[in-house]
Amino acid sequence: MTDEGQTIDFKSLRMFTGKKPDWHELAKDCVCFANARGGTILIGFEDKAKDPPAGQTIPKDLPEKIRKRVGELTVNVMVAPSIITTATGAEYLELQVSRSPGAASTTDGRYYLRVSDECKPMLGNDIQRLLNERSAQPWETLTSLDIPRDRVDPVKLAHFTTALRNSERVKPSVKEKSEPELLDHYLLAVGTWLTNLGVLCVGSRADRARLGTAPVIQFIKYDERGRKVNKLVWDNHDLTPMELVEVVWQEIPDFRERYELPDGLFRQYLPLYDEEVVRELLVNALVHRPYTQAGDIFLNLHPDRLEIVNPGLLPLGVTPRNILHTTVRRNEHLAKVFHDLKLMEREGSGYDRLYEVLLSQGRPLPELREGPDRVEVTVRRRVVKPEVIDFLTKADQAFQLTQRERITLGLLAQQDSLTAHDLVACLELGHAEALGPWMGHLQERGLVKQVGRTRATRYYVDPNLMRKLDFISTTTLTRIEPHRLRALILEDLSRHPASAIGDIHKRIGNEIPLSQVRRELKALVEKRDIVYQGEYRWRRYSLEPGSV
Repeated sequence: MTDEGQTIDFKSLRMFTGKKPDWHELAKDCVCFANARGGTILIGFEDKAKDPPAGQTIPKDLPEKIRKRVGELTVNVMVAPSIITTATGAEYLELQVSRSPGAASTTDGRYYLRVSDECKPMLGNDIQRLLNERSAQPWETLTSLDIPRDRVDPVKLAHFTTALRNSERVKPSVKEKSEPELLDHYLLAVGTWLTNLGVLCVGSRADRARLGTAPVIQFIKYDERGRKVNKLVWDNHDLTPMELVEVVWQEIPDFRERYELPDGLFRQYLPLYDEEVVRELLVNALVHRPYTQAGDIFLNLHPDRLEIVNPGLLPLGVTPRNILHTTVRRNEHLAKVFHDLKLMEREGSGYDRLYEVLLSQGRPLPELREGPDRVEVTVRRRVVKPEVIDFLTKADQAFQLTQRERITLGLLAQQDSLTAHDLVACLELGHAEALGPWMGHLQERGLVKQVGRTRATRYYVDPNLMRKLDFISTTTLTRIEPHRLRALILEDLSRHPASAIGDIHKRIGNEIPLSQVRRELKALVEKRDIVYQGEYRWRRYSLEPGSV
């Protein structure tokens, strides 16, 4: 049985079989799933249990009760309950919640949204966004321009169908379809009309311009003083979104410039901006933008960074803090077209791949910001640690790491060490227990070590492995063990009595986290190895008279 997540939740049977069944809580959870992607609620599982209790039976009238009460307590929510029997004979109830075509709510006017494994209330502007995004029919399948299906661009249609038939991601049964059948299959046409998606992908230039929100891309290059030195614009609507990805990459020469990094007797060449990173950011901008909102896509190239600015906000439920793990489909049918044409990976893997590529090149993670009417992603040009490139390559060759293991190892190699709290924050996880899949087998294989326990847990790359793989790293105190740090503090205070914590920290090593120094000072005071005078910023530490 899988864990709770974006599309699955577990409930105890006792919530619905006691004297006071919690129907309102169930209604809230159903609204959450209906406003997100739909999902499944499994009733009959105790907390953290993977299987229903042995011998458990579901009352035969419970499915109908649930269907009736959810219908009474919600608006725009459809559920389908059914009793499931496991191989051991235990029963549980599976409640399928469909994605609502409109905005779902409770009957008392409350709106909720499923975000990762949590049910979050929606307020104010979020409710209005939900109402706007959940129209009766998606923008992609509307036929608002009344363009006949035979008014396609024959060249673009031929290119589109040829690319589909050459893609291994398309099923043979789909490849055998005729051109009119492919238009219907991908919802590029409905009945006798081209849909908005059809106009975007295979329509004529004039009809694409009539849409009003067909993508326009501007590339602007700035010098060190922030002055514009070059500008390219793709605004004539001659190109489909799929063609824009290739053309933009090919026509901007700056993307093909490279670093020259020393590598022993040889030279290693690293692109200023990796092709895979640039293409992925372009695809995200084109596929996930709101096509009901006009606005240009900007590629702003500065001497030290590349910024991709996209009009509109992130889809509901996606934030800069959870984008690595949360998937919300805004333009579902356009995303399928891009996927089948091999222009993007499977849904939800884009930012994972960005993290992997950037960390493998010794670069910082992408920076995501959401403004009042736009989303901006920044990719830094600089290489923080060139030596990380060779280390990760050799480690992957030796141990065949998974994508999540490569991301975690890359973060730790760049940062020397990270506390569990910091690693959770970097990976945008909700809690330390979620680190398991990201740590994978790194510790079992000796790639990653840890010191400390509970909140003081700190992870670092094994220095022995670094030496084994010819990884040259600077000596650092960030991984110092607690007993060694206490000895260092005692040695410092023997030389410099009556010292403030800031002075001690500066002398023994600024790279040691201040919180760690403060924790060990507290431990030494409790052991009566040191004493202090004063409070707060005036506190001064000295050795306990007679201590070693």
